[in-house]
Amino acid sequence: MSPRRNRPRREDPTQLDADRARQGVESVQQWRDGEWQVRGISGGASVKTYRCPGCDQEIRPGVAHLVAWPADGAGDLTDRRHWHRGCWRARDRRGPNLLRGRGAPRYG
Repeated sequence: MSPRRNRPRREDPTQLDADRARQGVESVQQWRDGEWQVRGISGGASVKTYRCPGCDQEIRPGVAHLVAWPADGAGDLTDRRHWHRGCWRARDRRGPNLLRGRGAPRYG
């Protein structure tokens, strides 16, 4: 049997900030329409229903998703949008979402 290693103990263990772990880490992403502040939201931290602007579908509570807002600082809390991760990645390839009534023609 080999002897036990004595490793020096850290006086200051790295503390994980609870808010940062729950809300995710912010990053700035550059897209064609400007810079966006983006934060990932885990499924456990998602407690409300949101509507994704990319696919116009609901993001239910408990579903992981992204929150994005303009990085220029000119906006406020009303400029934040909740996106599905796939919809956010595909937003440059996707055209505007047209909402049609039942009687409207499908094509054209």
